[in-house]
Amino acid sequence: MASNASAYRKVEPARIEQRSTVRHPVVVRRATVRGHGHRPVDAQLVDLSVYGCRLSADAAYQTGDRLWLRFTGGQPVAATAIWVESGELGCRFDVPLDRSLFRTLTLTF
Repeated sequence: MASNASAYRKVEPARIEQRSTVRHPVVVRRATVRGHGHRPVDAQLVDLSVYGCRLSADAAYQTGDRLWLRFTGGQPVAATAIWVESGELGCRFDVPLDRSLFRTLTLTF
């Protein structure tokens, strides 16, 4: 006798966006990016989470590059380039951003 019940559990549709945390718009957009052994390059901070960010920079970086990011007046933040595409790069911070720095850089208070 046939049954209408499936042997498989239902799953949510796949998400195109793979980030696990919300990205926030930023107030402070000025930043610099420096790769190991290179000079800092001016960049624009596009969006941010406590775990990573997206930057627009006119420099040639590759996925996996170790970087130092500096946001207006702040201390350098160690990160890794996760993706690079058309003058933009996505970075994952080695350590989540400090809450006060995150508040300074975003619209959320």
